Amino acid sequence: MITVFGSINLDLVVAVPRLPTAGETVAGPDHQTFPGGKGGNQALAARRAGAKVAMTGAVGQDAFAAPALENLRKDGVDLSGVRSLEGTTGLAFIGIDPSGENQILEANGANARIDPEWLLSGLTTGDTLMLQGDLPFESFSRALEIARQAGVSVFWNPAPVPEASLFSCLDEVDTLVVNETEAVEIARHLSLSGEPNVFVDQLTTPSRSVVVTLGAEGVVAGQGGRRLKFKSPEIQAVDTTGAGDAFCGAMAAALDGGVDFERAVKEGIAAGALACTVTGAQSSVPFKKDIAGMADQIV
Repeated sequence: MITVFGSINLDLVVAVPRLPTAGETVAGPDHQTFPGGKGGNQALAARRAGAKVAMTGAVGQDAFAAPALENLRKDGVDLSGVRSLEGTTGLAFIGIDPSGENQILEANGANARIDPEWLLSGLTTGDTLMLQGDLPFESFSRALEIARQAGVSVFWNPAPVPEASLFSCLDEVDTLVVNETEAVEIARHLSLSGEPNVFVDQLTTPSRSVVVTLGAEGVVAGQGGRRLKFKSPEIQAVDTTGAGDAFCGAMAAALDGGVDFERAVKEGIAAGALACTVTGAQSSVPFKKDIAGMADQIV
């Protein structure tokens, strides 16, 4: 069982001929609306990858709440831990260029008021708790404490990297997944090297696995004394939004289901690659059968 504690958004997406610079307006022909939020994205990704998933978070009491939860509800994510709070649902405003690169602005809305104490009744020994980096740091720290008291495994994707001391937090994490930029930022906090291979060597411990995603270049990862490196499959990228969340959800689902670490990394790579081929952070999330087929081709 995976519990995701994190943000739930509605994404407003505009395809533009190029991403704007500061102070510039760039127009696109239309916009699309998709459910999103890093927490919601990872919950859906884990569910579609075959895991039993519960979401803990919040939406506002506005017209955006129902569409923000639509995919999670449809795919069978347990939403009993999602509160409806006064105020607005979180929104993300996303611009996407022809190569699939994006720029994102977020309005936190109800996400700023989610409470880690909501986790107290929902975690069971042996479960997995998934956390991201877009929570208030105090909420994240308390969630870690609750997870350890409950005896659950912690899967952390610190995106964005919090501006706080990370030493004690990392000690409580079982699986750490970051991209290249996040690795450099965490390394700066810890006065370590942000070079991906060195970063993995420095932070992998007997109790903590570490993964650095490298986009089209693949992944480097460490578990105990093992070091892994895989290339990403060649794809035609349409929209990179949510690819990291698809990776995390699929990998967490595999680990939670008892799959070995190497295969779990491959399934994460496959899910992330497939997610780049469709527009939208959640509409692009692949299903277990497709993930498995592509993962079989990764060597």
